[in-house]
Amino acid sequence: TSLLLMAGIMVAVGLCRRVTRRRLRSRRRLCTFLLEMFGTFQICACTNELCLLGNVEPKPHTALTLTYGFTVLHGLTLPGSTCNPCGTLQPMWGGGTSVRMGGLKIAAQFVAAVLARAFMHFIWSLGMAEPHFGALSQGCSNPMQTTEVQAFCIELLFSVVFQLTILRVESINPKYKVHVIAFLITMLVYAGGNLTGAIFNPALAFSLHADCFYDRFLSYSLVYWIAPSLGKFLILHLF
Repeated sequence: TSLLLMAGIMVAVGLCRRVTRRRLRSRRRLCTFLLEMFGTFQICACTNELCLLGNVEPKPHTALTLTYGFTVLHGLTLPGSTCNPCGTLQPMWGGGTSVRMGGLKIAAQFVAAVLARAFMHFIWSLGMAEPHFGALSQGCSNPMQTTEVQAFCIELLFSVVFQLTILRVESINPKYKVHVIAFLITMLVYAGGNLTGAIFNPALAFSLHADCFYDRFLSYSLVYWIAPSLGKFLILHLF
């Protein structure tokens, strides 16, 4: 049921993106906002569901396999979308995107994060699958299983590794590049998922753990917003 749900989300998002490109091509800003919002919604909604499948046996093989598979699908179905505020900073820094357009994309990403969380809470309330039972009563799932300093360093390091890889594989054939990125993300999740969740995406982190941001805003904004953003700026400054 969970796999069918995520497949349905991807199909619906694909249709919405296609309609947006056809009907709103002349309205560039609105088209850009909606495309980025739909793409980020897909990633956030599917990842919310994937998190519920983390305890499915055999552990962690099932969760890692699903992470790899759906990361590949996201890469193939969302061409041209960043879906990560840190990734949006790169063209803004290099002058390829105006500050206004970059801010519009980041706003779309956080709007999508909120919408995805609200949508998944509604789906979970229907109790369509066994993992959905009790999902709404978890509150803050507290992904940080280490000290704040260590969590900050982990998210910073993972962001640097991820963003550096993105820069290095730009010249690779797209059909191979998505597998390289998916493999890297899977390895990072395996290495640090039990400590911080290995998110390195501010919008996705807010969608997954909004309750934690409400309870401990300073700590979680430092680890899941500032650390990956700082990692991106380090890469842009050095390379």
